[in-house]
Amino acid sequence: MLDAGGVLVEPVAMFLRELLASGRSAATLRSYGMDLLRWWRFLHAVDVAWHRSTRLEARDFSCWIQLTVKQRRTSGGRGSALGANVVVGAPNPVTGKTAAGNGYAPATVAHSETVLRSFYDFHRDEGSGPILNPFPLDPSRRSRRAHAHRNPMDGWARERVGRYRPKVPQRVPRAIPDQRFNELFAALASNRDRALVAFWISSGVRASELLGVRQCDIDPGQQLITVVRKGTRAVQQVPASADAFVWLRLYQEELRGQIPRGRTQPVWWTLRRPRRPLNYHAAHRMFERANAALGSDWTLHDLRHSAAARMARDPQLTLSDVQLVMGHAHLSTTEIYLTPNKDEVIAEVLAHHARTAEQRYNPVPPPPAPGYDPQALSVLFGRTL
Repeated sequence: MLDAGGVLVEPVAMFLRELLASGRSAATLRSYGMDLLRWWRFLHAVDVAWHRSTRLEARDFSCWIQLTVKQRRTSGGRGSALGANVVVGAPNPVTGKTAAGNGYAPATVAHSETVLRSFYDFHRDEGSGPILNPFPLDPSRRSRRAHAHRNPMDGWARERVGRYRPKVPQRVPRAIPDQRFNELFAALASNRDRALVAFWISSGVRASELLGVRQCDIDPGQQLITVVRKGTRAVQQVPASADAFVWLRLYQEELRGQIPRGRTQPVWWTLRRPRRPLNYHAAHRMFERANAALGSDWTLHDLRHSAAARMARDPQLTLSDVQLVMGHAHLSTTEIYLTPNKDEVIAEVLAHHARTAEQRYNPVPPPPAPGYDPQALSVLFGRTL
């Protein structure tokens, strides 16, 4: 990270080197760096050095980040403000998702608080920062450790750790309904895109994990792909559907002789020349074009949620099987896919109201008592039993 004069910010560099030495990925370092950049810009605006910041600046920053208007990328360029034509909170007519607001999400604010507290804890231990952390722990947490006396049979409760950490609402993962997925799949423009989406929806791997697959990681005979897990960096074989391998074969035939050959070469390449390995941003743009054709706002991560929900609903698969395929560290993370989504709940409740109305206006007569002939009662009372 560079300051306003283009000079390397050494305190941040020291912290990021510590994270790198502890095995954090490049994506984690970038995420931490963005939080620190936001804090550095705030300190520059209030004219306070980082090592002289107090809880007063931390409190003001926590208020500011929850109230400020987030800068977004638009067609006009990078860093432009949120346009006035974006209806904040209006649900998408296809997916039902609410539009992103013009501020930072509670999860982003909570992540920023955690990063800044860890940053000052590191420099306090190194003796290069303030003695008192500007982002302290919550008073109720100082005298005990996190998850003290936790029952291992219960799920992991989200404890309030930092004093300035907001409450993050727990959201149920949104899966793509089968009919909507068929429409989305039909809107894809190439066999490469169809192969990618077929792998994502059937294997449940993350977008970045699939994009990192090499030629030697594909095993069509056993319907397996080998991926490197995002968090643990563990190498794992994951099963995928037969349709995904069919689309993959069609895509490979189209590019025969146009891409480098070799077992360690990437599987996914750009469609435009010159051919380059496909990265996440290009795959995300491909998915955005399919969304634009349908007027939807599904994300690549929704495909992972959809795969997990499909597997969790299969009675022949145990929840531990789904946990292993999805790469979840805790079974409680997989259990959230057992929760019905909003569309399923609405459909079930509407069906309940329909059954109740049917029973109210068209009551079913009780069955006759033992010993009576139903045919004779029907003739006598003029009703069908």
